[in-house]
Amino acid sequence: QVLRQFVRHDSDTVTSLVLERSMNRVQLLGRVGQDPIMRQVEGKNPVTIFSLATNEMWRTGDGEVSQGALLFLCTVGDISQKTTWHRISVFRPGLRDVTYQYVRKGSRIFVEGKIDYGEYTDKNNVRRQATTIIADNVIFLSD
Repeated sequence: QVLRQFVRHDSDTVTSLVLERSMNRVQLLGRVGQDPIMRQVEGKNPVTIFSLATNEMWRTGDGEVSQGALLFLCTVGDISQKTTWHRISVFRPGLRDVTYQYVRKGSRIFVEGKIDYGEYTDKNNVRRQATTIIADNVIFLSD
């Protein structure tokens, strides 16, 4: 019964077509790794490009946790960290220009968008794969 809202019946004798919903959405909170650059490929709209670093931290070892008044203290174990770099592209005209003008290396920002997988040919004529976040929202945060 739940699927009926997603199913379209052409007739009782014809197999039904199930319409499938999907989503490609990403949210990132991090620091800008380089000042943005604006590129324009001939015949296409300009794009603002920059890198964004996100960090993941965890405690290794025996983590004994003690709770204080709204403060959690881990008393044993080492802290490990992993930094992941993301390539951000901004195509939307107003957002592209504001991002290019105001985002700077070290800025803390929140980015919403979608993941795009593509290919390009480098300077040595080698085909490479690239994962890019196509931003449709950039929120500037204070430090």
